[in-house]
Amino acid sequence: MEAKRSKYVSRRILLTGFTLYVALVTEQTCGLEIQADPEVIVQNGTTGVLRCSFKSSEVVTKRTTVTWRFQSNQPSSQFYESPHVIFYFSDGQGYPGPDDFKGRVQFIGDINKRDVSIQLTPTQFSDNGTFFCDVRNPPDVGGTQAETQLRVVLKEALPQKNTGVIVGAVCGALVLLVLIAIAACLVMRVLHNRHEYEGCTTLESKSPQAPQPPKKAESSSGGSRCTSPSGPLQGPVIYAQLDHSGSKNSFHKMEPVVYADIRKN
Repeated sequence: MEAKRSKYVSRRILLTGFTLYVALVTEQTCGLEIQADPEVIVQNGTTGVLRCSFKSSEVVTKRTTVTWRFQSNQPSSQFYESPHVIFYFSDGQGYPGPDDFKGRVQFIGDINKRDVSIQLTPTQFSDNGTFFCDVRNPPDVGGTQAETQLRVVLKEALPQKNTGVIVGAVCGALVLLVLIAIAACLVMRVLHNRHEYEGCTTLESKSPQAPQPPKKAESSSGGSRCTSPSGPLQGPVIYAQLDHSGSKNSFHKMEPVVYADIRKN
């Protein structure tokens, strides 16, 4: 029983170790990822930039290598049959390829930043084809190389940039912002005026009412209003005893004297 049990334990240990080894090897092999622009269009006689970068779980060392290959799409080219190495980078230095690319290929990347881009100047119509970017960062060596289609064309064949669309979009955005700002100002002004109006109404409701002017007295006889006459008022008739003779025995005659009643309007 003990022998069978020890064999069973040994098999389990071997199986576990093998599984861990396969997992580690697979992770290291698949840890490298290479990325490049799918297509680049450049005017003939100018500089064409071929960008390429990679991701790796390992630290970049002197053993990290970069290889650029080119395969032409023109049957008359010597690079038509298979890809040819046009640039090789290793141990911190770059090595040019065939004479057709010597002096025209320049490494513009930074290996420590995982950038392995190159530039081709001046470009020629014979450069039309596929460029392959391959990186090896041991022990990450299982990455798939990236491809970039280079198209060298005349100036008239270059794709037009949507400058007008961009400018129109920017102007439209600015106009929209201005309209939003104006609308916000109007709303704030209306709310402010409404607030002031409600404040005035509240103050008026709290203030005492102004005294009303006294009403004119009405006559008790007919209920009609007392109105002042349009003409001058005549005063009361007073009878006074006047002496026309000036003597003591003179006959005293009673004559009426009228006094005018002077009133203010």
